[in-house]
Amino acid sequence: MRTELASEPGDPARPNEDFASVGLPASGQGGVVVVLDGVTPPRGETGCLHSVPWFTARLGGALTELTVSLPDVPLGEALSRAITRTAEAHTQTCDLSHPRTPQATAVVARWSPQKVEYLILSDSALLLESPDGTITPCLDDRLARLPRASLATDALIDAHIRNKEGGFFTAAADPSVAARAVTGVLPREEVRALAALTDGATRWVEKFREGDWGDCFTFVRKEGARGLVDRVRALERADAEERTCLGRSKTHDDATVVYVEW
Repeated sequence: MRTELASEPGDPARPNEDFASVGLPASGQGGVVVVLDGVTPPRGETGCLHSVPWFTARLGGALTELTVSLPDVPLGEALSRAITRTAEAHTQTCDLSHPRTPQATAVVARWSPQKVEYLILSDSALLLESPDGTITPCLDDRLARLPRASLATDALIDAHIRNKEGGFFTAAADPSVAARAVTGVLPREEVRALAALTDGATRWVEKFREGDWGDCFTFVRKEGARGLVDRVRALERADAEERTCLGRSKTHDDATVVYVEW
């Protein structure tokens, strides 16, 4: 089995808000990938004493432990339990009802000799490769489908879009959000490799148009997880002059890629 993991902060001076893990049970019969992309809040009050990296580490650690140790528990239920466990760790000190309480997108993939299960919540991505080389992107595209006008201001997003019906959902403090995730199960023999990417890495496809999801997967297999992150950074640097001329600040996002092949 080949496994690769690369994760890099968008700004070396700031903590990486992504979380990634690969769990391989001692039985050697399966494994789990967990990738979270912490949501960077705008300036201002969040109702929480804790940082986004604190939250993603807590949630990611709980989700990894639960999905590995409880293989018969569905991924949605595991995410619900992990959210509950994380909320309990700071409910006495923080206002978890605040719309900007720490939160994250989530990608989880778990495989056994019989099946491959997956869960996606918000705008990170999971790519699955079949034995014939077909690449299937598993996406939660609710955020991408929203009218741009509905995302005009942070206040508008918080009041009407974030974790609201008709909007998009992230893993925050409400365990019921797990039921909103995109989930699926495939026979193990229909998947030979997978890649999980946060949106800082999916820029290769979605922002810079270097290729489609199949091209992206091929790039990761050939150049590795680190190779994709490095390529995105190079594209961002090349784009910096144009973005500066347009009056937009230079933006790098935390970027994480996990690749597994069996």
